[in-house]
Amino acid sequence: MYPPLEALDRFSRTLKAYAEARGKSGLYHETITHAYFFLIRERMARTPGLGWDEFARRNPDLLEWKPGILSHYYHEATLRSDLARGVFLFPDKCGAI
Repeated sequence: MYPPLEALDRFSRTLKAYAEARGKSGLYHETITHAYFFLIRERMARTPGLGWDEFARRNPDLLEWKPGILSHYYHEATLRSDLARGVFLFPDKCGAI
């Protein structure tokens, strides 16, 4: 197991290489990749030791694409932007605490 930032870097590089190998390098999206990485990591930390089937059963919101969990955190225009595709953007749709 790698420290979180190293794991994120390795995952992102591998995902970019996979997309490039499939001729789809333009589909890689930095903000979506990073946001899902940390959402999944948090959920895994809250429920350690679950197998995939049980994790998926308890977290269906992580597996729905549209509308998906990121719609709670990001405006659609933000996620469609070239900036969000190229660099991680912090959520821009946070409610009051």
